[in-house]
Amino acid sequence: MTGRLRSSPPRYRKEHHRMTSIGILGAGRVGTNLADKLSAAGHHVTLGGRSPEDTAARTAGLAPRIAFADQRTTARTTDVVINATPGDSSLDRLTGLRTELAGKILIDVSNATRDDGDGLPGDLCYPGSSLAEKLQAALPDTHVVKTLNTMLFMVMTAPETLATPPTAYLSGDDEHAKRTVTGLLGDLGWQPERIEDLGDITTARATEAMILVVPHILRRHGFKPFAVSLAR
Repeated sequence: MTGRLRSSPPRYRKEHHRMTSIGILGAGRVGTNLADKLSAAGHHVTLGGRSPEDTAARTAGLAPRIAFADQRTTARTTDVVINATPGDSSLDRLTGLRTELAGKILIDVSNATRDDGDGLPGDLCYPGSSLAEKLQAALPDTHVVKTLNTMLFMVMTAPETLATPPTAYLSGDDEHAKRTVTGLLGDLGWQPERIEDLGDITTARATEAMILVVPHILRRHGFKPFAVSLAR
């Protein structure tokens, strides 16, 4: 499996691989992990934190070609934006960037859960809906695509490391946006047959609900890489 991944680049890379400008909102483990891999794939990556100085100080080990900026500048100056901010505050944070995100693709990889007191995900913030749906409603001029929220962060950029091939789910209303995101997933190591397009943005409520199993798995097995996947 690992050899096949390395020797067979995804067929769809040509559509998007013209040095896409990608902004990542959030400089924690998820954001920095994605920034490192997407930069290595040849994209222009800007990592957006609360301030560029703070972000640069906390991510000193990343590739020098990654730029740093505040989140508003990151959203304004890049073509595709990834939301890697904490899900319970993402809606308020990104609603304030409505102008900067207009006309762009927003890839949402976060899960909105309440704090259960032990640092693990708790109840859903938006039961009966999803963060992705709330973001799309608040940002009508932005194409929101939900993906990569059903796994630990290290699997997002190295799916080949799991013994069982994992699944990356896609939800979104705009087909072109989903094709672009599919291409970027290819740069992260995802094979086409392991990417499952579930349909419009309302399907994100299904994948976001999968987070409810995560604290139980972590308490039982510890912080080991895993993904909630579709077996055929």
